[in-house]
Amino acid sequence: MATNIAKPIKRRGIKGEGVWGYAFIAVALVVFAMFTAYPVVSAFIISLQEYKPLGSTYVGFANYASSLKDPLFWQAMRNTVVYTILTVPVNLILSMVIAILILPLRKKTQGFFKGIYYLPVVASGVALSVVWLWIFDPLEGGILNQFIHFFGFSNQNWLGSSKTAMFSLVLMSWLSSHGTSIIIYLAGLLGIDDTFYEAAEMDGANFFQKLWYIVVPSLKPATLFLLVTGVIGSFQVFQNAYLMTGGGPNNATTMVGLLIFNNAFTYFEFGKAAAQSLILAVIIAGISVLQFKFAGKDVDY
Repeated sequence: MATNIAKPIKRRGIKGEGVWGYAFIAVALVVFAMFTAYPVVSAFIISLQEYKPLGSTYVGFANYASSLKDPLFWQAMRNTVVYTILTVPVNLILSMVIAILILPLRKKTQGFFKGIYYLPVVASGVALSVVWLWIFDPLEGGILNQFIHFFGFSNQNWLGSSKTAMFSLVLMSWLSSHGTSIIIYLAGLLGIDDTFYEAAEMDGANFFQKLWYIVVPSLKPATLFLLVTGVIGSFQVFQNAYLMTGGGPNNATTMVGLLIFNNAFTYFEFGKAAAQSLILAVIIAGISVLQFKFAGKDVDY
């Protein structure tokens, strides 16, 4: 009678190429652990405490409950949503239009305009804010006030009035944050095969038909990427509000990022600030998932 003798299973260790693979990603894993994973875990632990440098008290989810009941938190969230709705779609459209206008130019001319539009991206945010503070100067010397004088309007206190403060930040975004988007859209436009345009011309398509049926669908992957990153960036906006208005007047421009900063480094409520930052992270993650679900259905990479 034949008997089956089980053979010992050989366990494969990490050898050869496997060792080198882990060696190459080791630095990235260490950086991720130190600057992403650890801060997130630390923020969650702090959010469960009434944090003090010399001794913290565990309070559970009290900081989360306090944040969700805070009217200022919801006002800051509403301001952030309004800012996002007004800036992200307009910036995408402007960037696409500018990229389309640059595309037919010669390479050297293209490079010139790409450098001009990308310059604000590499410039100091503080320097840009100083320039915009000059533009929004409420006195007659302010550039924007000089401009509206031609249309018969009087001086406006652009950053000091709750009616115009948010619009001022939105206008600043419209006119100074297109460099990266233009570069990405130009790369997408250069990747469209000329045969599509030739076939459309043979069928009698005009410029706008080619734009709608060829360019816009071909740029969907780039648009989705810029949409997701744009929404994430606008929900995390801090610098503009902090340097231009400080969140005023009457919290009209207080964004969630600025509120978190103030809670942490002005009022030293680190537990509440950590809780609000994690709430914001969950909201951003949820919006990103919805964007991929509804806007990325027919996107091919």
